[in-house]
Amino acid sequence: MNLRRYRTSSRKFASVVAVAGLFLTVGGCGGGDGGSDEKRVSGQPSASSPDKNTANESEEVQSQAPVEQVMSTVKGGGLTLIVTSAERDQGGFVTVQGKVQNGSGKPWSAGEWRGDESELAKNGGSIAGASLVDNAGKKKYFVLRDTEGRCLCTRFTGGIMSGDTTEWFAQFPSPPEGTTKVDFQVGSMPPAAIEISEGE
Repeated sequence: MNLRRYRTSSRKFASVVAVAGLFLTVGGCGGGDGGSDEKRVSGQPSASSPDKNTANESEEVQSQAPVEQVMSTVKGGGLTLIVTSAERDQGGFVTVQGKVQNGSGKPWSAGEWRGDESELAKNGGSIAGASLVDNAGKKKYFVLRDTEGRCLCTRFTGGIMSGDTTEWFAQFPSPPEGTTKVDFQVGSMPPAAIEISEGE
C-alpha cells in the first residue's frame, strides 16, 4: 500500500510539474516586455490616416492627365471658335470637334452658322453651314446631312448665353487621304487652319 501511494504521489507531482512548465512556456512566448509587438502594430498605417505614398501617386496621376489640345482658335463678332480635333475614320468621314465661347455680351442663337440653304432651315441654330476647304485641291466639303436635311452636327438648342461655352461637332465627307491640311469655315468667322489626323 505504501508503494502504491508513493507511485500515485509521484505521478501527481509529475503532472503538476508538466502543467507548470507548459504555463511558463506559453508565458515566455507571449510575454516579454511587449515592445516588439507594439512597435510592429504602431508602424502600420491606420485606416483613418491617408498613406503619404498613395497621396503622392494620386497627385502624379492628376498632373499627368492629358491636357486638351487646341488645334486652332479664331475670333469674330464677340465669339471665339476653338477647334480641338479633326479625325478621319475608316468609313470615309472626317469628324471635326471643338468649342464655342460667347463673349458678345448677349445671347447668341447661331442662326448665321446654320447656312443659307433653305434645306438647312430645319436644323435651327446649328453649325450646319460649316465647311472644310481644301485650298491645294481647290475643293470644298459641306457638313453631311440626311435625306430630310438634318445635319450630322451640333444644334445649339436654346442658343448660348453670354459668357457660356459649349462643345460642338460636325461631320464631313473625307478629303483624299493625302490631304491633311484644310481650313474650317463657318458663318463670318475667319478660316481656322486645321490638320486632319487618322483615326483607328
